[in-house]
Amino acid sequence: MSRQILVTGGAGFLGSHLVDLLLKDGHNVTAVDNGITGSWANLAHHEGNKNLEMIDADVSLELPDFGQLDQIFHFASPASPKDFEPLALEILAVNSKGTENCLKLAERTGATFIFASTSEVYGDPLVSPQPESYWGNVNPIGVRSVYDESKRFGEALTMAYHRGKGVQTRIIRYFNTYGPRMRIDDGRVVSNMIVQALKNQPLTVYGDGSQTRSFGYCHDSARGAILLANSSYHLPVNIGTTFEMPVVDLAKLIIRLTKSSSGVEYLPAAPDDPKRRRPDLSTANRELGYEPTIGLEEGLLETIEHFRKAV
Repeated sequence: MSRQILVTGGAGFLGSHLVDLLLKDGHNVTAVDNGITGSWANLAHHEGNKNLEMIDADVSLELPDFGQLDQIFHFASPASPKDFEPLALEILAVNSKGTENCLKLAERTGATFIFASTSEVYGDPLVSPQPESYWGNVNPIGVRSVYDESKRFGEALTMAYHRGKGVQTRIIRYFNTYGPRMRIDDGRVVSNMIVQALKNQPLTVYGDGSQTRSFGYCHDSARGAILLANSSYHLPVNIGTTFEMPVVDLAKLIIRLTKSSSGVEYLPAAPDDPKRRRPDLSTANRELGYEPTIGLEEGLLETIEHFRKAV
């Protein structure tokens, strides 16, 4: 059945992949983006598709009239650590006021609201893997806090609308998503290292490189959002992969896959950088039947090809 669907941040890295899948499934999609980190070039391949409308707007401000909606995917927010200082106020606004604007819209239209949260709500976790029941270890005033805490607030706001106003809500906690359409200056570890490797520059590792991450491919991440939206589960759900890798090993893998002559350069550790990141996917497996399908090497090769064209 065709649905009327709104995707905020629809021109962004992950939002655009979500739009792809929704259009492929036959839905009518309105993508909204203010271009602060997204690019309409990410959706250029849909030019002429009558089922897609693209609107330049800031969801932190008053929303346009979108008509009747069945689902609202709120994916608008800068997500890279390099943006946390220069875009601090914008990040706080989109995850607070922007989230509330979208929740009010969901209340008015009866749409299901899907909030793209993050594993950053766990901060520098003291347990691993991280289940959704873990409350986190977050520095509320650190540089990263504008993202960590605004996503935590967004989750609280989402649950308040669910409990107090009967809005159908869903919460996704994404773990380190990567893939094509990441910006060349994205600032996240995968894009940084691939660009450096393609330029035969030293790959930057912060600290000793023993900190771990679990990297989920963009198509799996977008598919997880759709599975959750179409379920009846309203509590937070981790989406990612349980394959955990030290950052220094990721650097060595990228050097091998790109056939680069790069070495590894060690720099001081970033403030509040989590030491371990690995999701417990039990809830996603049980409630959604979710399993990642794209392995790390396969996903990295696709991502490398994307950056070969951009570097």
